[in-house]
Amino acid sequence: MRQHAKTAANAFSKQLAFELDDFQIQAIDALEAGNNVVVAAPTGAGKTIVADFAVFLAQKQNVKAIYTTPVKALSNQKYHDLATVYGEDRVGLLTGDNSINPDADIVVMTTEVLRNMIYERSTQLSALRYVILDEIHYLADRFRGPVWEEVIIHLPDAVKVVGLSATVSNVEDFSNWIASVRGDTQLVVSEQRPVPLEQHVIVQNDDETEPEVFDLYQNKIKNSQTDTLNRQLISRLDQLDSLATRHRNKQRPKAFNGSRKAHRGRQILKSSNRYTPKRWAVIDELDYLKMLPGIYFIFSRAGCDQAVKQCIDADLQLTTDDEAKQIRTIVDRMVEGELSRSDLQALGYSQFRFALERGIAAHHAGVITLFRQVIEHLFELGLVKAVFATETLALGINMPAKCVIIEQLDKFDGVSRAPLTAGEFTQLTGRAGRRGIDTLGHAIVVDHKGFKPETMAALSSKRVYPLHSSFKPTFNMAVNLLNSSDYETARDTLAHSFAQWEANGSASELESQINKIEQAMSDYEHAARCSMGDITELALIRSGLSCIQKQGYRSLKRQVFDTESERREATAVLTRKVADLNEQDRNHPCRSCPHLQDHLKWMRRWIRERRKLELLQERYTSRTGSVARQFDKICSILQRLGYLRQVENRCNDNGEIRWRKNYKLTESGQLLRRIYSEQDLVIAQTLRSGVLDKLDPKELAGVLAGLVYVARRGGVSTQAKSFPQTTSQNMAKASLDMQGIWESVAKACEEAGLSMELPELDFGLAQVMYAWAGGESLTQILTENGLTAGDFVRSTKRLIDVLQQISQVEPYLELESKPLIVHARQAVSLINRGIVAYTGLD
Repeated sequence: MRQHAKTAANAFSKQLAFELDDFQIQAIDALEAGNNVVVAAPTGAGKTIVADFAVFLAQKQNVKAIYTTPVKALSNQKYHDLATVYGEDRVGLLTGDNSINPDADIVVMTTEVLRNMIYERSTQLSALRYVILDEIHYLADRFRGPVWEEVIIHLPDAVKVVGLSATVSNVEDFSNWIASVRGDTQLVVSEQRPVPLEQHVIVQNDDETEPEVFDLYQNKIKNSQTDTLNRQLISRLDQLDSLATRHRNKQRPKAFNGSRKAHRGRQILKSSNRYTPKRWAVIDELDYLKMLPGIYFIFSRAGCDQAVKQCIDADLQLTTDDEAKQIRTIVDRMVEGELSRSDLQALGYSQFRFALERGIAAHHAGVITLFRQVIEHLFELGLVKAVFATETLALGINMPAKCVIIEQLDKFDGVSRAPLTAGEFTQLTGRAGRRGIDTLGHAIVVDHKGFKPETMAALSSKRVYPLHSSFKPTFNMAVNLLNSSDYETARDTLAHSFAQWEANGSASELESQINKIEQAMSDYEHAARCSMGDITELALIRSGLSCIQKQGYRSLKRQVFDTESERREATAVLTRKVADLNEQDRNHPCRSCPHLQDHLKWMRRWIRERRKLELLQERYTSRTGSVARQFDKICSILQRLGYLRQVENRCNDNGEIRWRKNYKLTESGQLLRRIYSEQDLVIAQTLRSGVLDKLDPKELAGVLAGLVYVARRGGVSTQAKSFPQTTSQNMAKASLDMQGIWESVAKACEEAGLSMELPELDFGLAQVMYAWAGGESLTQILTENGLTAGDFVRSTKRLIDVLQQISQVEPYLELESKPLIVHARQAVSLINRGIVAYTGLD
């Protein structure tokens, strides 16, 4: 390792119990030299070392560092890590659930919290010099991604950004964009996995035989895998195909030879599927082969829960008696005092602990935070051996395993089943191989319907997915920009987004094509030059005439007119236009040129290129400045609804006095500025309308749940017009009024040509939230409504966030709406109890 005798990098590295890798040295040197740094490396490679150095550097320089994460659980985890190193008095935490020591020199927070602080011009940012953006590739996320771009663009100039990313294929372009916004940026890429990964396939003949694990690739003499598919695997899959067909043939339909029914039976048998290994059998075999602990990815919450039950029913025991006792002690200690006995009973605590004692668990969004933390802790200790998880586990939380099992190479994407992408496959298998513990990591795909080794090989060999921006201006973003800058500056700021950078990149390709076409047209024009007159004018006359004759009359026939006289008038107008063009053609001076046909031959090529040029120019215009045009449409809507007031500012432009368009925020605009939600304008319009003013705190919680609830596939969804009959009349009326507001906002967006996906309101949780605010028990809430505890807690916390935002807009509400603020605060107190109030911190 290179020595830096008097540098902070050297002092930092001396504190570590291991030597730094080359990419880590390169990154921390660049950061100390005053650069922004983007680090792209596989999961488990040690990217966080660079983030830790940024915090160390901030402490050494006596400045502030902020560490942002995409999820609260990861924020909590990082808070504990940093507090252990620097002490609790020097580390703070800010999430939607927690506010601990916010004025500390080191603060961990979710990215949304930092974005809000920037817009509010928080004094806590005055000494800020380093911001770590963990999992920075989250900016591709459709819903939350834009926040990362907002932070990168709007951070003060003095702040250096440390971005930690997965290995995305266009990371160079992404780094160049950050450099264009933030200044000198060092890109550090490492594609080397810290623990080599081997790929396997697990198959099974039937339920009476043991599963078999085959390498996906051929092995070299030194036992390392090549990129050639394993012939033994292919041969075994062929054998299993034959066995499956023979097995089905024994049960073929009884029918006379030659009958259609018998023929149909044979057709079915040709496509017989191989036996799919049982989940418990896969885990049992991997335990025998010493390949656990493992994470078994199943793309279904219900599937994860069923897998645990199947293992228990099969009497699978992955732990020793001593380990089981240790697990029971740890679980009871972590849960003690956090939840009531009745809540634990409602959550199935006994069954949860019983499965853990056998070394088995399910980890997904339907499991409450406390239980997920228990699982993560036990897995880290090596006591839980098999975790059945949805793909959300692949993001953020530090849970490395010896092996990763993937049940299928496709998943439901919200609409239909879709194949895994190379990026998703890489993200999932990145968990395999524990640095400093395992010499090899193992990625295992379970044989399943339609599985082909070639598909798995293609996924594992590709360089991973490109990172694309999901950035779009929002109503809240617009008013926050206009609160701190003028209209032109706001537009210019948006032009610096990664979304516009990408659009400009594709536009530059179009610009190159446009230049080529313009050059070709110039050459054709030169070749067709006529001494008698303007040959291009004649070519355009004839082109226009041909277009009208071919398409004009045809479109008139399809057009609907109110009266026959209107149709006759339209036809007459077109006929006069044709006559006029014919007249221009007959009288054109080039008609008398003896070389007219030669000229027109070149002009026909010129006309063809001109049509191409028009299409390309249209596409070019749509891409350049596309983000700013979205912003213009938003401003137009906000002005019409009373959130912005248009003014004109007098400015001196190189000695010339002119007036420049600008916007000022109204009181309503100041209200909207403090509403951070996908439904920002709907919430603001609802508050201004007064439809919530007559609701008591319980009713308010119930109605506003319609803003945050998203029914899962197959879950209960209730639109406002079919509001539950048992609900109070106040709630029913308010929900209908709010639905009307939503529809008016959606219509305003549509009329303005604004491509904004406004989530529909869903009142499926309204009655549940009303009951919870009224003191109903967790047992009743979960059993009577078919909800998972995790979903209920998540929706309630999102509702609390909305209520807390409402409670802070009192200065901008009408006098008669002031009681709403009190009710919002009371509603928070009513619903933030029991399981919901658990913050995830010790």
